[in-house]
Amino acid sequence: MNKPVIVALDVEDKPSLDRLLSKLGDPKDITVKIGMELFYQFGTEPVKELVAKGYSIFLDLKLHDIPNTVYNGMKQIAKLGIQYTTIHALGGSEMIKKAHEGLIAGTPKGKSLPKLLAVTELTSISDDSLANEQNCKLTMKDQVISLAKMAKKYGADGVICSPLEVEKLRAEVGEDFLYVTPGIRPATDQKFDQSRIATPAQAKAFGSSAIVVGRPITLAKDPQAAYQKIVKEFN
Repeated sequence: MNKPVIVALDVEDKPSLDRLLSKLGDPKDITVKIGMELFYQFGTEPVKELVAKGYSIFLDLKLHDIPNTVYNGMKQIAKLGIQYTTIHALGGSEMIKKAHEGLIAGTPKGKSLPKLLAVTELTSISDDSLANEQNCKLTMKDQVISLAKMAKKYGADGVICSPLEVEKLRAEVGEDFLYVTPGIRPATDQKFDQSRIATPAQAKAFGSSAIVVGRPITLAKDPQAAYQKIVKEFN
């Protein structure tokens, strides 16, 4: 079975979403990411529609709030029938714990519990930003490892991390954890706004559990061909 290539549906409107999905292929073979841009514009409706069509859904809202608020938010998210959702690990151990409990409380009977993924440091954060804006004394790798260990201890199923950090994370945090990596760019593509990136082949070599790819697929002349090429390279 192929490891997932999650397509980031970062589009501006519903017609753009429909056009893109029509070019990707069979819904049952595809995992898509719905993020803030679509969710804040249309709410839960696109999520429900795509679930009904057979897509696997990664709902990436990166919850980061007091534990009780996150608990209640996750209860609602769990009712949507998604496969993955996210929180910020920087929210702390109690928030991560309550997020996990909220997913358990909200998941309908007989349905699979969504995977809880903790964002460590965003791939747009550079070493300079970490040191001089977050005032973190750890190196990037040590910071990510520390956050990942805490997330695992308090109920997360995996982390969102840079592909460049996966090898070290697997060694330090364990194999029984998901390492989902954005910041994926084919060798011929530009970096856009991400600092810590890798190609699909490099992500495979590093041991990523799944990769998230947006603009190299969504802006391609042939999105399905671009998607299939990345699936093949990653697997």
